[in-house]
Amino acid sequence: MTATPAFAHALTTLSFGLICLAVTSACGAHSTGSRSAESREGSEPTSTGAEPAASAARRGTGTLLVANKAEATLSFVDLASGEVVATVPTGTGPHEVAVSPDGGTAAVADYGAQAGGSTLTVVDVPRARVVRTVELGEHTRPHGIAFLDDRRVAVTTEGSGSLLLVDVEAGKVETAVPTGQRVSHMVALDPRRERAYVANIGSGSMTVVDLAAGAKVADVATGAGAEGIAVSPADGRVWVTNREADTVTAVDPESLEVVATLPSKEFPIRAEATPDGRWVLVSNAESGTLTVIDARAAAVARTVDLSMQPAGGDGRMFDDFGASSVPIGIEIAPDGKTAWIAHANADAVQVVDLETWKPAGALTAGKEPDGMAHSPRTVERPSADRRSP
Repeated sequence: MTATPAFAHALTTLSFGLICLAVTSACGAHSTGSRSAESREGSEPTSTGAEPAASAARRGTGTLLVANKAEATLSFVDLASGEVVATVPTGTGPHEVAVSPDGGTAAVADYGAQAGGSTLTVVDVPRARVVRTVELGEHTRPHGIAFLDDRRVAVTTEGSGSLLLVDVEAGKVETAVPTGQRVSHMVALDPRRERAYVANIGSGSMTVVDLAAGAKVADVATGAGAEGIAVSPADGRVWVTNREADTVTAVDPESLEVVATLPSKEFPIRAEATPDGRWVLVSNAESGTLTVIDARAAAVARTVDLSMQPAGGDGRMFDDFGASSVPIGIEIAPDGKTAWIAHANADAVQVVDLETWKPAGALTAGKEPDGMAHSPRTVERPSADRRSP
């Protein structure tokens, strides 16, 4: 496809991208197995589920969209009130969600469960309703997703080992770029270079895709279990979390060489860069902590204890993670002052103050929240429950 100025401009507005481990899929297999609870960093859980809502100053404005894997729903959290104002159905196993640059449309990757999913659920954000389901055909287990402009998304599909470019308004796949790697999971965009970067869990690598040409450029080895991925808006450096190696790798966008490898224990699963590029946040699912990386110095600045009380219940995806509340998804507010962390085993979204580096309350969504996205828009017709299709 041919890049346009509008395309490049739209990409600059993106929130860079947001495991989901399906029990019966390659996505969920990790070679280390269950780790001892005694080896976890941080203290034992100190809260009892969702804490009282954070102050309005720390909740932010607009709407936080939360994908709830276990119940196949998308929650709309009004950040001004801290309340869930709408809930809509998605396909089975919604793992990630992205919002268009104008904030009006959300697209959810329906990963599936025992049977791999092959759809995207497209949602009108202000009206809090599903507008269409996009069929991906042979491209199963869609996962990482990011908007290219107000109508097109880039989405990884583990089943076909591809990065798809999909027109969610027309409901069709425009381009499929094979990665040639195993378990292509998360995606992040580089607007300056018109690239997408795909983290490949099974291959321990990052695939570089030229969006204008719709073609693969290169693979870069990062570390065992490469999963989370983020691009710094300041310098374009790519940060990859390697969940089996317990490391985070920094890749130079020009040379495509690894320039730093930092520790992050245990099970680093997601990465997000702050809007100014100053910090990179990494959620560690098994230790229940947040690694804060000084992106300019390429050094670990601090580790934040995110401990929450697990909600309990049978059949949870991360039962083998012991007492961890399993922080996964990270979303950062546009002003860079607040981060929201989805705790899959606590059924809660934690609010973290990025000025004090302390938890500042929690919001409630659905069962096993994971992927999140922020929209500056609010729901126009709030309702206590919109669970009907």
